Amino acid sequence: MQREQGDWILHSLMVEGCDVPFKFKRKGNYQSLKGARVNITYYPEQETVAGMNFEVMKVVRIKRG
Repeated sequence: MQREQGDWILHSLMVEGCDVPFKFKRKGNYQSLKGARVNITYYPEQETVAGMNFEVMKVVRIKRG
């Protein structure tokens, strides 16, 4: 999923077999990664939405492979 957040485009990925979303920001749109193999470098992070904490994975590097 891609959505605008100021000057950035916020991207969210769901990885097969994982219940936690992977999030990253870019200046431009990204081509669809549905069904693609990717190499991801990430770390866990907590995000608060409406007073509730959710675990997300912050992506620091993503490469389509």
